[in-house]
Amino acid sequence: MSDVGFTHLDPLGRARMVDVTPKDPTHRRAIARAKVFMNTDTASAVARGAIGKGDVLAVARVAGIQAAKRTPELIPLCHPLLVGAVLVNFRIEDTYIEIEAEVETVDRTGVEMEALTACSVAALTVYDMCKSRDKEMVIGEIALWEKTGGRSGSYRRLEDADSVYDD
Repeated sequence: MSDVGFTHLDPLGRARMVDVTPKDPTHRRAIARAKVFMNTDTASAVARGAIGKGDVLAVARVAGIQAAKRTPELIPLCHPLLVGAVLVNFRIEDTYIEIEAEVETVDRTGVEMEALTACSVAALTVYDMCKSRDKEMVIGEIALWEKTGGRSGSYRRLEDADSVYDD
């Protein structure tokens, strides 16, 4: 099976962790974003600090940071990294909260999964803290927006791209 180029399979087709030990550590950074869509009164309550469970964004920020550091415990075959920095920020709009997570390291493999996990868990935390007020919330648009470092180089999602899968 691995003859067709699957990096996470050994020659017998069994799951394996890719060997990154021969690679040199380099500076790597990734930015991911997600949105939690909600009713306007819910977004307004978050902005005013009027959610009964407490400061939604402060709790979601800490949850995102913790999640980035624990990504290899959640994602099979993901390498444990020395995460150097994690920033989780929010932008409140009328009908959604946008979450942006930025993760940096100096290591042998990238931090895309850590940034995506930070965004996802921060979004889930926003949902959890607001669910008693708004049962219609939807988490979506979780995506990698930027990455730098490593052999594959840099990547940046186009701001106005409808979909990376359009023909």
